[in-house]
Amino acid sequence: MRAALFPILGLVLLLNACAKPPAPSAPKPTLKKPVPSKADVRMRTFAGLEGWGDDQHGFALKAFQKSCAKLMTLPEGRSLAVNGAVPSGKVKDWKQVCGAAASLSTQDHATAKHFFETWFVPYEVSDPSAKEGLFTGYYEPELNGSWQQGGVYQTPLLSRPDDLVSINLGTFDKDLGGNTIWGRVMDGRLRPYPKRLAIENGDLGDLAQPIMWVDSAVDAFFLHIQGSGQVKMKNGQITRVGFAGKNGQTYKSVGRILIDSGEIPANRLTMDAIRNWVDTRPIEGPKLLQKNPSYVFFRVLTGDGPIGAQGVALTPGRSLAIDRRFVSLGVPLWLQTRDPLNVNTPLHRLMVAQDTGGAIKGVVRGDIFFGAGERATKRAGNMKRPGRYFILLPHTVSPLS
Repeated sequence: MRAALFPILGLVLLLNACAKPPAPSAPKPTLKKPVPSKADVRMRTFAGLEGWGDDQHGFALKAFQKSCAKLMTLPEGRSLAVNGAVPSGKVKDWKQVCGAAASLSTQDHATAKHFFETWFVPYEVSDPSAKEGLFTGYYEPELNGSWQQGGVYQTPLLSRPDDLVSINLGTFDKDLGGNTIWGRVMDGRLRPYPKRLAIENGDLGDLAQPIMWVDSAVDAFFLHIQGSGQVKMKNGQITRVGFAGKNGQTYKSVGRILIDSGEIPANRLTMDAIRNWVDTRPIEGPKLLQKNPSYVFFRVLTGDGPIGAQGVALTPGRSLAIDRRFVSLGVPLWLQTRDPLNVNTPLHRLMVAQDTGGAIKGVVRGDIFFGAGERATKRAGNMKRPGRYFILLPHTVSPLS
């Protein structure tokens, strides 16, 4: 979580029985729950969506079919939205829609477009305090690795430690739905997990075992930020690794540190600039990376991927990471923003909310998954555009009631 309030509040909720009572004369402590902005929701028409007729809707249909397959495994009475998010109905409200989608070809864009227009109603989601939101991008890194340590392969990707636990605060208080804290239980109390520096110094001991070793500490660092990636092993085999857990410490941008210290001008900050700065400074470089206390643990993935927060394989250019406090996983979203490489070119397309991210916070906030490879890396690294989005909901669901 980005704020320290969540771990403190989680301790109060989960371990109140273990806490010592305050002295009789002490004032009763109060903890205010974080109150996110509320989303404004307004009905729109497909004719009013900029660029709607120019999109290739079959690509979005492919992503939606994956979400449907996941939704149909859930209890029919389960709500898609966590408390406070735009009401998106229950699983049963999506059953007919998903059934109709399953039989369609993702190669037939005209039929896919007609499907979305027939089964859905678009609603604009906006923040009353801001005209537009922010859209960034992420990608699937490509690394070089080995199953054994040796030679250039000296940076481990660690498995999830046995004592790492995650707590969905919404289980204990519905107002905190969508918020998760990470830590470990010590002496009957939930404690913060060690920071990156401590983990890299070996403080976990045998609790976290390397699943493989890679040849670049910078590439491993970027992998931590992205959450998943492809590793080319010494024998040429491609192995996909994915998120298995995190230490729960607040993410700190090393790019911001370089800007604030005057090392790299803001208008020249790119992933390549960060990589070059670290690689050319054998002492200061690793120290810079360790200033980000957040740390991610990994597992080897089989089959299609990478896997997003909804538990489905992401679709390049069509999967969007969102803030679950406002938007439900699995719902289609019409995106209106600008291309990352040319601000004069519109980026209007139908996407599906299939992932989340630690930095993705806000009513209108999205992170576009661009896929893997050099082109995807470049587009993701340059994506930082204002924009809007519209949620598509079945006719049986009204977020306005």
